[in-house]
Amino acid sequence: MSTRRPSSEPSDRPEDDDSVTSGGSFSQSLERGLMILSLFGEAGPVLGIADLARAVNLNRSTTHRYVATLAKLGYVQQDPDTRKYSLGPRVIDLGFAALSSMEMTRVASHHLQALSDETGYAAGMAVLDGPDIVYVERRRSRRAGGLAVDLNLHVGSRLPAYCTSMGKVLLAFREPAALRALLDRTDLARRGPKTITAREQLVSVLAKVRQSGIAVNDEELAPGLRSIAAPVRDRSGNVVAAINVAVHLTTWTASAESVTARLEGPLRRAAAEISARLGYRPEI
Repeated sequence: MSTRRPSSEPSDRPEDDDSVTSGGSFSQSLERGLMILSLFGEAGPVLGIADLARAVNLNRSTTHRYVATLAKLGYVQQDPDTRKYSLGPRVIDLGFAALSSMEMTRVASHHLQALSDETGYAAGMAVLDGPDIVYVERRRSRRAGGLAVDLNLHVGSRLPAYCTSMGKVLLAFREPAALRALLDRTDLARRGPKTITAREQLVSVLAKVRQSGIAVNDEELAPGLRSIAAPVRDRSGNVVAAINVAVHLTTWTASAESVTARLEGPLRRAAAEISARLGYRPEI
């Protein structure tokens, strides 16, 4: 995909903040903002408007507009004496979030493999990204005769949160206002024979998940697919991810209740072990 780059010489005319490449799939305005942020690692920790404008080949007034926006959002901060800028707390938060995500995956991989080997079924971990879940880890059983549910899922795969067991866990533990905002962005379309398509019913199910700490997907994502999920917490007690075990009716024809009863113990133990490794200490 070709992208438009700033010209080699700064222009005196105002720049178009909303310009995009053909098709509207690339934001030049966002690119420029990210370029400015990246300069604080490449060109130095403290930079002035003139330094930034020269580096990104924009005029000073346009550069100041981008920097002022970044400062308002907390991504850069200005020294009142020198009038120069450095990275702000929001960038630090993003860095810690990235490190936490990588650490979480590293910690979880062993426990997910053990969970998959113990149950004989595929185990996964996902985080919430808007109204979707994103797989950050997935393991298959090494046990002889182990069975996997193959929906072509892999690290990076995205699925709607509302019709998956891990998504239900992650939605259930959002703050009420955040949950409402996410559901406002969710199209409760039918994906499987038992998909919950009524918002009131989904909210009721999520309340039960929050109370029990377990979520079940019974053919809500796809015909024949069942899964059970539990939350993973960080040192602050926040639910930062969910893990699950998935089975298929072709390999286990028992009821959803039987599946839950068989897999709940190993799943809860794995979630507790991962949470403990992340620093979570439950109140006694």
